[in-house]
Amino acid sequence: MTEDAAVFGGLNNMIDGLANAYNLYKPEMIAVSTTCMAEVIGDDLDAFIKNSKQKGSVPEDYDVPFAHTPAFVGSHVTGYDNALLGILKHFWDGKARASNPLVRTPDDSVNFIGGFDGFVVGNMHEVRRIFDSFGVKVNIICDPSETWNTPTDGEFRMYQGGTTKEEVEHALNARATFVFQEFCCERTIKFIAEHGQEVVVLNAPVGVRGTDHFLMEISRVTGKPIPAELEKERGQLVDAMADSQASLHGKRYALYGDPDQMMGYTQFLLELGAEPIHVLSTNGNDAWAGKVQALLDASPYGAACKVYPKRDLWHLRSLLFTEPVDFLIGNTYGKYLERDVGTPLVRLGFPIFDRHHYHRYPTWGYAGGLRILIALLDEYFEALDTSTIAVSETDYSYDIVR
Repeated sequence: MTEDAAVFGGLNNMIDGLANAYNLYKPEMIAVSTTCMAEVIGDDLDAFIKNSKQKGSVPEDYDVPFAHTPAFVGSHVTGYDNALLGILKHFWDGKARASNPLVRTPDDSVNFIGGFDGFVVGNMHEVRRIFDSFGVKVNIICDPSETWNTPTDGEFRMYQGGTTKEEVEHALNARATFVFQEFCCERTIKFIAEHGQEVVVLNAPVGVRGTDHFLMEISRVTGKPIPAELEKERGQLVDAMADSQASLHGKRYALYGDPDQMMGYTQFLLELGAEPIHVLSTNGNDAWAGKVQALLDASPYGAACKVYPKRDLWHLRSLLFTEPVDFLIGNTYGKYLERDVGTPLVRLGFPIFDRHHYHRYPTWGYAGGLRILIALLDEYFEALDTSTIAVSETDYSYDIVR
């Protein structure tokens, strides 16, 4: 945004930007969001878009949903919620009053909203597989998984995969919407419920108990039994956890990240007999803290654990010196804590910049639980090898078999 736009508003930028994007890339829809400067000025997106259409930037009936996403309000999950809500409002409520609102005609399909997720490629594939195994038609609202997993095969694809406009419109008719991240989609949850749908709200379920709850809710909503193949996967995850129980039991963890993800990881650590000593979320609120505390209170392994809403990594750094743990769980930024404190880091969450292809593997479902279990074990064994590698000092425990 140039100086004149900062003073007089960004209407001319909107007129030029919509025209350029429409003519260069030929998209079926252009979604508009704001930055801090536009919000400080008070730019009226609705009016700007309508004026741009009158100026001929895009056709009058062209879809341009919008959302207010100032960086000084909330966090990235707030922006995700606002953007998703803006798209649903646009298509369900009459396209900014340019047409009549859609009328809901309930059917047997269900919707799924994953929330802001750094493992979207693997997780969306896993979620689709789970619903397919039930024989349930699912509309995944906001599915960028194929965009992040486009093949290199000689064919150029500007827009690979995704959720179509028709799917968004049809989603109004679903019997229920499954939302995997409550604190990532608070306004969207309320909007969907106001349109007559049941909303099944979860908190990024991971591991046995979380996936059990998810599958039982699918069964309850659809009336279909849990497929035998998923029951088998459950047993395989339980078997793997039992095989490695001695390695992780009693280990102390500090974890940080987005609120729903922290709830899922906390629950899984408790299932493993590990102790999530410090559970921290910068964008977690008091309601989130209460739910995490309830998880801790329900397990004997949570007795010494504490939850920290609205705290950052500098706060966690202090905790790691005063109340040390065995391992960290979190995103790439934790490597600086690993360097300063010497606590090994298990990379889970968003963002992960310093490792490749983590986004291609699931963390949800029983398959995702197994992947997280392996990540925890790999870091444990790496730390064990590192501590027993000194020749003639500690290498008497530098074993081949772990």
